[in-house]
Amino acid sequence: MTLPRTTFLAAAALCAGTALCGEAVVQTPQEDYSGIALFRTYCASCHGSEAKGDGPLAQYLRVRPADLTQIAKRSEGTFPAEKVRRIIDGREPVRGHGGSDMPVWGDAFKQSHDDKDDAAIKAKIQALVEYLQSAQTK
Repeated sequence: MTLPRTTFLAAAALCAGTALCGEAVVQTPQEDYSGIALFRTYCASCHGSEAKGDGPLAQYLRVRPADLTQIAKRSEGTFPAEKVRRIIDGREPVRGHGGSDMPVWGDAFKQSHDDKDDAAIKAKIQALVEYLQSAQTK
């Protein structure tokens, strides 16, 4: 079953910050961001708590979320940090990202009430990239 876009986005919004996605972390732009906390808040509902593409909403998506622990493996053993950064912020479209299924997080962070500062948005995206790099299967 595929959920209509509005239903999916509403479910994802409700999921953000709940126990389903992990604990929400409230921080100011001056603080360091926790990549794992951001991942659990924004990504785990689709990509799963272990980043394997098996989150609770994955079954409702037209394109199954990627196993993010295999990024380096799919890139000949090297984690492509800049490419991952561009995918997260929406500058590099991939199947399932930036379309009707996955929010473009650069835009989503910019539109949130507490992230009007470009430095805070970049810091969040960088924290996510660093977390994903640390989550790669050896």
